[in-house]
Amino acid sequence: MNGQLIDVPAGMVAAVVTYLEMTARPDLTPVPDRGLRLARWTFADPARYRALFERVGSRWLWFSRLAMDEAALRAAMAEVHSVIDESGDDVGLLELDFRTRGECLIRFLGLAPELAGKGHGKWLFAETLRLAWRDGVSRVRVHTCSLDHPAALPSYLRAGFRPYARAFESFPDPRLAGLLPREAAPQIPIL
Repeated sequence: MNGQLIDVPAGMVAAVVTYLEMTARPDLTPVPDRGLRLARWTFADPARYRALFERVGSRWLWFSRLAMDEAALRAAMAEVHSVIDESGDDVGLLELDFRTRGECLIRFLGLAPELAGKGHGKWLFAETLRLAWRDGVSRVRVHTCSLDHPAALPSYLRAGFRPYARAFESFPDPRLAGLLPREAAPQIPIL
């Protein structure tokens, strides 16, 4: 059996998406916070959300929420938490969706690039699972793709998530559409 290459036209970006699930509550051992804390938003301000979404996700070409108008964004946002540093700045984003009964979908999870490699991701991941596995939840899901941080998929697998589906996604390059700066995601060339 030979593999098949699929051309990705100029102006487009492609990724392999992996769908993962966890159906048993893991050991939720606390991880030291290293000076960070989570704050749940009582009011999800679209401008603040977009700024944090871009700060955390532009390196990985997160763009979906940047393309939405204010009404669509308000309707799409679920339970939003920001990671706050010692100076009070938003340095990370967590969004959990409990709209499907008995399930939690981790919609977005990430930290600002300057926090990479300092152990903060382990803390955020532990806090995410603690919040996701609330009473009544029997399944936690997450989707990750080949454009995400290289540690994302291995971290989910180590934590006990199991892949259950995979898809190929192709979309117009959000840098060419003006949704993200052209210098975003330098590891992915613009064609």
